[in-house]
Amino acid sequence: MSEVNEQMMPPKVVLPKLEKNLYEARAIKSFLLTAMVWGLVILASIPLFSVIYMLIVEGGARLDWEAITALPPAGFETGGGFGNAIVGTLVMVGIASAISIPVGVLAAVYLSILEPQSKLATTSRFLAKVLTGFPSILAGVFVYAILVITTKTYSAWAGGVALAVLMLPTVTLAAEEAMRQVPQRMRDAAFGMGCTRTQVIFKVILPTGMPGILTGVILAVAGAAGESAPLLFTALFSNYYMAELAEPTASLSILIYNFSGMPFENQIELAWAASLALVVMVLFFNILARIVGRSKF
Repeated sequence: MSEVNEQMMPPKVVLPKLEKNLYEARAIKSFLLTAMVWGLVILASIPLFSVIYMLIVEGGARLDWEAITALPPAGFETGGGFGNAIVGTLVMVGIASAISIPVGVLAAVYLSILEPQSKLATTSRFLAKVLTGFPSILAGVFVYAILVITTKTYSAWAGGVALAVLMLPTVTLAAEEAMRQVPQRMRDAAFGMGCTRTQVIFKVILPTGMPGILTGVILAVAGAAGESAPLLFTALFSNYYMAELAEPTASLSILIYNFSGMPFENQIELAWAASLALVVMVLFFNILARIVGRSKF
């Protein structure tokens, strides 16, 4: 009986012993390409880490509570800070977000759900992609001609609108792509249950695509926070805290631009500290975008 069982069992297959040959052409090619990529990564990281190191050393020495709360000093004064610039930056980015986020999300709903193949959608999508590479200073010139000349004053409103022009394409394209990633079977299931198109949009598509939408929004906010060129034409600058939106408003980027060219050591130190504060702010928004992008709602 045992002989019969042995005859019925399949023959044993002896697998060849696999060993990595370091001198094989593929192995050498893989090693060289890996080394080249690592070299390029290190080379590209040198400027980044050198800038971060300089910001921490030069700006960290001056970044304290007085610097983030006090007003900018005059030429020969010591001390002071850039508290008004932090407030102005947050206010103008808030105005830009309040304008660009609703408009961008609604535009994305039209582009991805309502009429994705229409001529208007195709043209709008093309223009949005073009605007992502739009020089930021031209957005400032555009809003200067529309708002600043009309109202005859630089203002936080004008600065917020200029930043909204720059944020809108990013928000629209990111939200459209996030909505396109929602599986079609989820939409079909909702329609099969008797939901209207409005209910499908607000109950299924938007909640499911929310991580991608928020990622695009946060990245747009981070980009707007570091803009300086459009604010030169729209918000200008102020050495005081903002009393109302319809007046010239300080911002971190313009303060850095102004103070870095001054011949006074105190202002140069404040420019370094403001640069560090701005980098930390932008870094916070980028990390938040990564966290939100990986989360599930």
